[in-house]
Amino acid sequence: MNETAPASRWLKSAQWLAGNLGQVVVVDASYYLPAQKRDPKAEYIAAHIPGAVFFDLNAISDESTDLPHMLPGPDQFGAAVGALGIAETDTIVVYDATGLYSAPRVWWTFRIFAAKNVFVLDGGFPAWKAQGGASEAGEVKRPARTFKAEMDTGAVAMVSDVQ
Repeated sequence: MNETAPASRWLKSAQWLAGNLGQVVVVDASYYLPAQKRDPKAEYIAAHIPGAVFFDLNAISDESTDLPHMLPGPDQFGAAVGALGIAETDTIVVYDATGLYSAPRVWWTFRIFAAKNVFVLDGGFPAWKAQGGASEAGEVKRPARTFKAEMDTGAVAMVSDVQ
């Protein structure tokens, strides 16, 4: 089966992921608006791509503000994703359960903090399932790693910049 070229170099197909599953870190970055009344963590525990860890967009956010899921500082981000078993040198593939909703935000967050080889699964979990990809239940625990987060402040507008 010939694979068509992705629309972006930052997208990886379900077919590509299936062939590289044991060599990359897979991250479920599912998130839903409160009005949707869905629990992304519960859905992750029920079924996710084998080996995937769950990135909680609300928990891995700036704790100094009451604004929802604001970008955390580098120390907080590094500690949180290091605890998930991810290093900045890993090849990371991020997906979400709806196809292409919250995964790009998490991809961008990894990029802001110096991960160079981070990609989005084109079509997310629906594309994975459609191509016959397996799923597993339960929470994946990877051994902790060190993620050396260096924030690219040039890619983020701070409040002072906006003012």
